[in-house]
Amino acid sequence: MTGRKSLTHPASIKRFGRRRAARFLSALVAIGLLCAGYRDVPGLCAQTKSPATGSSKSKSKSRSGDDRDSKSASKGKTRAAVAGVGNYSSKHFLVHTDLPAAEAQELLKRLETMLGLISKYWGRPPSGTIEMYVVKELRQWPQGALPPDGLASVENGAGVTVGQTLTQGNAFLAKAIVYAISDRGTPQHEAVHAYCIQTFGRSGPVWYSEGMAEMGQYWRTSDSSVNADNIVIEYLRSTEVKSLNEIVNGDEWSGDSWQNYAWRWALCHLLANNSNYSQRFRPLGLGLLTKQDVSFEQTYGDMAKEISFEYREFIKHLDRGLRIDLCSWDWKGKFKSPKAGGIITAKIDAGRGWQPSRLTVSAGEEYEFSAAGTWTISKDGDSLSADGTPGSAGRLVGAILQDDDGDYHLEKPFELGQFGTLTAPAAGDLYLRCDDKWIELADNRGSLTVKLKLKGKGDPLPPPKDK
Repeated sequence: MTGRKSLTHPASIKRFGRRRAARFLSALVAIGLLCAGYRDVPGLCAQTKSPATGSSKSKSKSRSGDDRDSKSASKGKTRAAVAGVGNYSSKHFLVHTDLPAAEAQELLKRLETMLGLISKYWGRPPSGTIEMYVVKELRQWPQGALPPDGLASVENGAGVTVGQTLTQGNAFLAKAIVYAISDRGTPQHEAVHAYCIQTFGRSGPVWYSEGMAEMGQYWRTSDSSVNADNIVIEYLRSTEVKSLNEIVNGDEWSGDSWQNYAWRWALCHLLANNSNYSQRFRPLGLGLLTKQDVSFEQTYGDMAKEISFEYREFIKHLDRGLRIDLCSWDWKGKFKSPKAGGIITAKIDAGRGWQPSRLTVSAGEEYEFSAAGTWTISKDGDSLSADGTPGSAGRLVGAILQDDDGDYHLEKPFELGQFGTLTAPAAGDLYLRCDDKWIELADNRGSLTVKLKLKGKGDPLPPPKDK
């Protein structure tokens, strides 16, 4: 039996005899009592750092009345039952905090909502109660109320999850305690770590553990759009994109910097929500959490080039409200160079990002195009042809994807419209889309049928009937 964290899959206590189970449970109580004072054992702490001073701070709105201590644990089991610090409990959480009662209850609601979302995603119900010390004003807490690790993290404007796991054979029991500041989503972030430790016995490698914990604080019911803090978005868009290898295999650790956390979040958000990669991502995560023989390289090795390209495009267009599922590239589209007089046809939806035209172009070659149909670019907007509005919003646009030395590169987009000719600015595969803001694709409706051919070969394309 060991106190080190186990990577094993959760196993039923029924696998022990009654006496062994009793001893095991007694040991768990012991580590629960010791956990608050636990310190500096490598591999058992998962930390978070929030963006530096100047970042946006979330402020809870009061939604319920004063219920302080109404559901608290007994005084003998809570270290923080002192003046100015109250105890609040819900189905899965016990929170000691100096937050006002209404804000504490609102925090519990947010934590329960988030826990429901992440446990549904991983397909594992929470194991045990997650205990948390959430600090708004440190001066409200008496000296010694927080252990050294927890105190240090709170003083640094961050959070830490201290966990300890007991194993016997393939079974384990685990206890995690959270110490966190009350704002900037830190309690939700740390609660993800605590859930993973108590449910799986570990939280996974740093890139996955911290990336998913960041996702946890932003997750919302039935909404997969980007919801990150503005300071995180601005940082990612203004900084040279970090490579996948640096994120996954870099010499990094929990609690290193909020900038590294931002890159981990971005990668996990892409993989979890992009339809090209999401079906592999969840099994990969479960494998990492349950000590299976899996790795990022094994899972995505044959898709590394596509992931790298889509990751760069994701960062380029990153903004609050962006739906990465609507921007997923169709890598299965079949492209070809047109034969003399041959016509290539593609359907282009208004509510998606770049879509394959199925036409491979040659640099400097002229091509005819004709786009029939209409689409809208707002919920109650007027129907538009491929020419869009007078300001070109909703216009049919194109861009050429090149495969350069084993890496994809998208050339500068250019306007097309309903009918005319184009001269290919480069060689490659032609992609098309409705020209609309990337964060506003979700309310677009309609599609166009686009026909393309070599100019001067065979009969010219007629204009669309509705032109």
